[in-house]
Amino acid sequence: MGATCLIPVYNEKDRIAQVLRVVLKVKNIEQVLCVDDGSTDGTARYIRQNWPKVQVVEMSGNQGKAAAIKHGLRFVKNESVLLMDADLQGLNKAELEMAVTSFVDNKGVDMLILRRMNSPWFVKFYRSDILLSGERLVKKNDLEQILAGQVERYQLEVAINNYMLRHHKQVRWLPCSALNTYKVQKWGKLDGSFKELKMYADIVTYVGLLNMVLQLTSFATKRLDTGGAHKLPVKTFRAILVLAGAAANY
Repeated sequence: MGATCLIPVYNEKDRIAQVLRVVLKVKNIEQVLCVDDGSTDGTARYIRQNWPKVQVVEMSGNQGKAAAIKHGLRFVKNESVLLMDADLQGLNKAELEMAVTSFVDNKGVDMLILRRMNSPWFVKFYRSDILLSGERLVKKNDLEQILAGQVERYQLEVAINNYMLRHHKQVRWLPCSALNTYKVQKWGKLDGSFKELKMYADIVTYVGLLNMVLQLTSFATKRLDTGGAHKLPVKTFRAILVLAGAAANY
């Protein structure tokens, strides 16, 4: 059994190609599902025209990431779900294949987070490279229970984290070369910075200070044991994955 890759998209016509080109080559991803969250730039039409194998579901208007994921779950065919942001840069096929295979085969792990290893120092300082990573493998049933509650927009990742903590779920991470496109790059320094601050304020308000501290100090602190490869230094391990991906695409 493989996984469904579920990608919420909102006005990502100029960035979604670099994600889909990689995801569609990952052999153990059986379904690629994009949920268009009310885009006004023709994203849904662009995907349908260029990637007919991708299933596109459209929302009636922009309702936010959490709502898009909740809506998309109705169309997910696999129990294992790979959540993926639509604005990623530097996505690596070999890393994705290892992550999906490791998650599907390891029944003792409830969620596997793809840690953004190339994030700036200030992102790593607050462990946002793990806590807020949009790239994570999770079980469909768990997602449905999480989204049955009141979860909106930027609250999705911390809501998932909070659920995993409360239910004593096993969560691990694996390294990922990809980086998201920051809001200042999309909307400029002033507007982007404002949106960034609003996002963090929304997150802390939703999860609460105590739970936020708990996530910062004790959540997803262990790397997944992949059977020997994990013992290599992170840089060496990533270099091997990059070479493996290059060889597979040669």
